[in-house]
Amino acid sequence: MSHDDKLFYMANQIGKFFASTPHDSAVASIADHIAKFWDPRMRRKVYAQMAHDTQGLDPLPKEALEALKRRDSVATSD
Repeated sequence: MSHDDKLFYMANQIGKFFASTPHDSAVASIADHIAKFWDPRMRRKVYAQMAHDTQGLDPLPKEALEALKRRDSVATSD
């Protein structure tokens, strides 16, 4: 498993943990967890991978990462 594949795997594991919560809460919780515990380099790497292919990324973590990417890009543009 490559490092990039491992990031999708890790995001999917986080998604599985929050899967039993309501959709909007799950997405927000996944994004918050990744924002708190993933190094910014890891987030940039997973965003770059998502730009090429999201195959292998479950829907909840995909949505959370897309929201987090928007949040990160706003924070860096200030």
